[in-house]
Amino acid sequence: MTNSLRRRSLLGAALATGFAAPALAQTYPSRPVRLVVPYPPGGATDITARLLAQELSQSLGQSFAVENRGGGASVTGTQAVATAPADGHTLGVFDSAFVVNPGLLGSRLPYDTRRDFSFVSVLVRSPLVLVVPASAAWQDIAALVRDAKARPNELTFGSAGNGTAVHMAGEQFRLAAGFTFLHVPYRGGGPMITDLIAGRVQMAFGTIPAMAEHVRAGRLRALAITGDTRAALLPEVPSMAEAGFPAVDAALINALVGPVGLPAPVLARLAEASQQAVTSQAMRSRLTELGFAPVGSTPAEASSQLLAQIGQWERVIREGDIKVD
Repeated sequence: MTNSLRRRSLLGAALATGFAAPALAQTYPSRPVRLVVPYPPGGATDITARLLAQELSQSLGQSFAVENRGGGASVTGTQAVATAPADGHTLGVFDSAFVVNPGLLGSRLPYDTRRDFSFVSVLVRSPLVLVVPASAAWQDIAALVRDAKARPNELTFGSAGNGTAVHMAGEQFRLAAGFTFLHVPYRGGGPMITDLIAGRVQMAFGTIPAMAEHVRAGRLRALAITGDTRAALLPEVPSMAEAGFPAVDAALINALVGPVGLPAPVLARLAEASQQAVTSQAMRSRLTELGFAPVGSTPAEASSQLLAQIGQWERVIREGDIKVD
């Protein structure tokens, strides 16, 4: 092909793309869309996905249906999205495991989290709360840190499981404060909370709605909220930044993600519709009950935030020498 013909061919392709983009944005979605949740039904991510599906079905004129693909520490469902056609009709609603697993599992993942996905939008975010038994002597975080430093590896830290978001929050806190503890992983948050109330473990992070009722009932004492903002459900509890640990900013997230190569018009339409969904009165009200705050980021913002979190958790996992079987 001559240079002249090549230039005309490229110009024609560019013009075709330019005309096709608005058309694609208007025609998407052209059939039902599945939202993969990499967990069984009933959890916070599943609830967020179902709320989102309802809103998107109404606003985009096609059915958005949640498909629960649990197993493999969320890897099974996540892989289903990574290998789906890049047409926007298979998407995933993922939580913090999506950004933790690259550091935790590394080359064992059957996909590359940085390269095999299109980041549509960070939907919601929820800080965590550090709690201790009500019977504990520590009245604030400074007292806890002093005691932990004086008793290396003696204090016990409970979590809902090795590699979970609440475990990562504990490791981030430990590294920032400069002490060591004995990690006690449980199979879920319920048994951990039971032992925490009984004093069989001495500290833990948890979701604010799950812990707030125990704090109000006098069974647990809340010491700090991750990040730099206090929580509406526990307004009397200082943030980690106020307590002197601004680096402790672990939070639960839910993000809308698709396979790599989603067309830009589809990305933009999904992000705009998702932002409208999470800020709608109905969805905002239910999310507040779950302890989530709506975010609704753009694809560029989602990419920046999620890639930064992947790097952040890789550092925490490496510096904390955290391993899973």
